[in-house]
Amino acid sequence: MFEYPRLQKLFLNAVLLLLLLVWHFPEDLTSKIILGVLILNILYLLYLIFPFTPIAPKQIIQSRHPSGDSNITLLIANVYQENKKYNDYHKLIEKCNPDLVLMVETNQWWQDKMDSIGNLYPHQIKVPLENTYGMLLYSRFELLEGAVKFLVEDDIPSIEVNVKLKTGQQIKLYCLHPQPPVPQENPRSTERDKEILLIAKKAKACKIPVLVVGDLNDVAWSYSTELFSKISGLLDPRRGRGFFNSFNAKYFFLRFPLDHIFCSADFTLTSIKRMNSCGSDHFPMCVNLQFDPKSEFLNEEPVADSEDKELAEEKINAC
Repeated sequence: MFEYPRLQKLFLNAVLLLLLLVWHFPEDLTSKIILGVLILNILYLLYLIFPFTPIAPKQIIQSRHPSGDSNITLLIANVYQENKKYNDYHKLIEKCNPDLVLMVETNQWWQDKMDSIGNLYPHQIKVPLENTYGMLLYSRFELLEGAVKFLVEDDIPSIEVNVKLKTGQQIKLYCLHPQPPVPQENPRSTERDKEILLIAKKAKACKIPVLVVGDLNDVAWSYSTELFSKISGLLDPRRGRGFFNSFNAKYFFLRFPLDHIFCSADFTLTSIKRMNSCGSDHFPMCVNLQFDPKSEFLNEEPVADSEDKELAEEKINAC
């Protein structure tokens, strides 16, 4: 949890530094030590979040040919199970016009309210649950070899499916929503880390292009997310573009990038947007990617070393 508020800690450190310089300029040894610690901490926090600022290098290049049959638009939304503003999501889907819609925290009530989009999205995988871990996947594109998995816990599903683009190219899609490391649910991140790393290994071994999407309940700059990226070899389109903080929609100062879209290096990015809130505590995310294998050598594919692989195995075998 302490990895989440990097931006908030940076802001508080900057405020403390300013107050120290203005109202109590360091003259004695103790004040100078405090000043030094604040400066070092600010530099460390800047180092951690810099890759997600617009001035950092982009991990995935912008699409060279933005339109075409190789594009795929995804809408990812954690709806918050108790939220009842389903009409707002219908309007959002109409606005974004996505090819695939993934909704999490969906129970049977949400499925009943969203199934009317089935005429536009005839290919579906639905796992409505009452425990806030339900999933609904609606697709315009044909879905092949779809399966619902319970990789770590018996009541927390994930979806694995091949998506057939207009060109006939198949891509592997993994949809996730692991349990968050919070005191009221699970004080550890063991199960979450195990699930995302199991998917990372599957993605690395996959012989076709890969997308991993969903609410991973982990921030973009955490060590576990970085480890996932290295083990999987997947790219984060936010790197070099912005934070895209998707949670918490209700509290401006407590926002973190928890909803993720990762892709293999044979994709380019056309657009990534954080959409307006629809009554949930998460903002929806809309991303347009283009399958472009000729751009693979232009993207910065992360690579795992032996220590990363050893650590991943330790986390996978930890529970």
